[in-house]
Amino acid sequence: MPNGNLDGWLHPETEIQKSSLTIIQRMNIIIDVASALHYLHHQCPTPIIHCDIKPQNILLDEDLTAHLGDFGLVRLLPEFSNAPEPHLFSSLGVMGTIGYAAPEYGMGSKLSILGDMYSFGILIMEIFTGRRPTDPLFHPSSSLHHFVETALPENVMEILDKTAFHGEKMSKATYGEEYWASIKKEQMECLVGILETGVACSAESPRDRLTMRQVYSKLTAIREKILRAEDA
Repeated sequence: MPNGNLDGWLHPETEIQKSSLTIIQRMNIIIDVASALHYLHHQCPTPIIHCDIKPQNILLDEDLTAHLGDFGLVRLLPEFSNAPEPHLFSSLGVMGTIGYAAPEYGMGSKLSILGDMYSFGILIMEIFTGRRPTDPLFHPSSSLHHFVETALPENVMEILDKTAFHGEKMSKATYGEEYWASIKKEQMECLVGILETGVACSAESPRDRLTMRQVYSKLTAIREKILRAEDA
């Protein structure tokens, strides 16, 4: 793809390569991935579990439209395609990448569309905080999920990737009161809502996670609210 993968944008190897994605661009990318997963989980005649949702597998075209790639680990559930809960069946061991793979996979639990939802929740939080789930900041007793969950809602601005605002209204040298004053109340509420969705998707227990049916409409509503706030 012309713009490579999402990982290269979030974590450039050199400062020269660094290009910031705006809040809306990040929101659009998340919704593009959500649309793909909604199709795989709920609209395919045979439910499909991707098993490896991570920034390296999110490809960006010339318009920064996101495409979900690398289907090398996918699992099809044909015998359960008509079941009301296709996420309950058929495990083939640990799947995915460290930091993104659902924790239950490491304990031999069954493959699940809710495993994909865990990875998607981690992806949301990485996109908006700029931190990988394997960041050294997260020692054994912490995690990206915990880092975000404990910051919400009061301290959301402390954990956001500040480069998300550089492309819109500010230069990279702008900090302090001017930086915070550029954030409208409605925008902050939307950012809290996005990160709360990431936390809900990446809950420790699969039973506590949201499905993409629930998430897709929630995210599109948040995007509309952000756009209205910017136009106001």
